[in-house]
Amino acid sequence: MILLDLNQVMISNLMIQLQNNNNEIEESMIRHMVLNSIRLYNVKFGEKYGEMVIACDDKNYWRKNIFPYYKAHRKADREKSPLDWNQIFNVLNKVRDELKETFPWKVIQIQTAEADDIIATLCNRFGKTLKAEDDINILIVSGDKDFAQLQKYANVEQYSPVTKKWIRISNPESFLREHIMRGDRGDGVPNFLSADNVIITGARQKPLASKKIEKWVSLDPRDFCNEVMLRNYKRNESLVNLALIPSAIVNQINEKYDNYKVPSRSGLLNYFIKNRLKLLMDRIGEF
Repeated sequence: MILLDLNQVMISNLMIQLQNNNNEIEESMIRHMVLNSIRLYNVKFGEKYGEMVIACDDKNYWRKNIFPYYKAHRKADREKSPLDWNQIFNVLNKVRDELKETFPWKVIQIQTAEADDIIATLCNRFGKTLKAEDDINILIVSGDKDFAQLQKYANVEQYSPVTKKWIRISNPESFLREHIMRGDRGDGVPNFLSADNVIITGARQKPLASKKIEKWVSLDPRDFCNEVMLRNYKRNESLVNLALIPSAIVNQINEKYDNYKVPSRSGLLNYFIKNRLKLLMDRIGEF
């Protein structure tokens, strides 16, 4: 099973296209680049890992309900950007919907869920602590460090589409605990010594020394946290621990996966002609 983080594949291709085109958005080129990337992963990894499952981000993430500052700084960053993000999202959403309607893959999007939730749910379902010969091989195509915790399963591997390198973590459990303590600035999650709003306000986080992390990473947080630290540890854990996805979201993902009706390949040729995908036409069998 190939679990592809669509947003990461799209954004990485988008940035290349913008750099080569003076920040002008060209829908046809983005479409071609995204489709070609997915094709390449299907060809490169399909024989070993099998079916392609494409995981999509929705909006109004459920994590915002438990932590209002989750990814809140990204909107402000986009407003400062010279790029037309409304147009960008329109193009990316259009390509995503075309994947759902035309291509012979499961393209899963669940209300209020992120691609992380979809990928983690399927890993938690099909992952094995000890790998047997008949277990499926699972490959996560994403450079997101959040997925490193899923390498606790013996049949789960991770490949970054940005660096084109394998991501391998020797101790996923320790990695997760450290991730909880450090937080994730990119997602607006502060370290567990800092207040909820420290990133969105631009304040400085409280320093978290590596020596302390080394000492604490093997301990139960109740053994080294005061009341505020423990509260913040649990705050971060609820946001980054992919074993804590709400059961309602998990059930929807599994139901969608089990009952997904993959489109017939018969519509591919007309789609390629309509969108003038001449360079990919000769590779149509690889989709």
